[in-house]
Amino acid sequence: MFEFLRGFNPVIQALFATLFTWGVTALGASFVFFTKEPNKKMMDMMLGFAGGVMIAASFWSLLAPSIELASLSKTIPKWIPPTIGFVAGCIFIRLMDRIMPHLHLGFPIEKAEGIKTNFKKTSLLVLAITLHNIPEGLAVGVAFGSLASNFTDASFAGAVALALGIGIQNFPEGFAISMPLRAAGLSKFKSFNYGQLSAIVEPIAAVIGASLVIVFQPLLPYALAFAAGAMIYVVVEEVIPESQLGGNTDIATLSTLFGFVTMMILDVALG
Repeated sequence: MFEFLRGFNPVIQALFATLFTWGVTALGASFVFFTKEPNKKMMDMMLGFAGGVMIAASFWSLLAPSIELASLSKTIPKWIPPTIGFVAGCIFIRLMDRIMPHLHLGFPIEKAEGIKTNFKKTSLLVLAITLHNIPEGLAVGVAFGSLASNFTDASFAGAVALALGIGIQNFPEGFAISMPLRAAGLSKFKSFNYGQLSAIVEPIAAVIGASLVIVFQPLLPYALAFAAGAMIYVVVEEVIPESQLGGNTDIATLSTLFGFVTMMILDVALG
């Protein structure tokens, strides 16, 4: 699917890859045109699956390469770069969480987080998914940006696997944001539009991530772990708790495990 990208600059590769993940989000959001009302069990299952994919991607596509790169250094212990990067990624999302006004799925507007605003519930829901998508875009960007270093050819396959995994889990995300917006009274078109717009940050974050690691290649092991930390924070703080809210804990948990296995197979098979 991404073979045509091989001849392009890694930044362009990252851009095209995240345009794909954005498109999959739009595809998921488009189901608002065909579904009358949200199925809570289905949404919980999809969110659980997305969480599993993100956890697996954080290790197989980001942390493991970070550790491998750090082990090449002769001056510092190999655990330092991935540790610093991972913690920094968690802190970054925590700060964004405190600053950006947003509302997690399934919560009343009184539970909105971030700076207090007069935003409507719909806007806060979209901002929550937008915050969620920043580390995903960064992850894909850093993965493709690493191709500018002396990585082997397998790195391209690994970056493609990550983009595919993020794309797969973006489908339920698009669905999960558009359906509650529709239930809140928005038209089908507006629900779709807001749902797909939540992923617009992914190409932006990908270009920034790829550009930074190309210009500052020594940052690569830190950047890979940074993206992993950011994604894990989002999964633990947002995705998994939301998948458990509706009482469908068993199916949400099994879906998380299935998502993890799916991403693991994808990364190992392609990378």
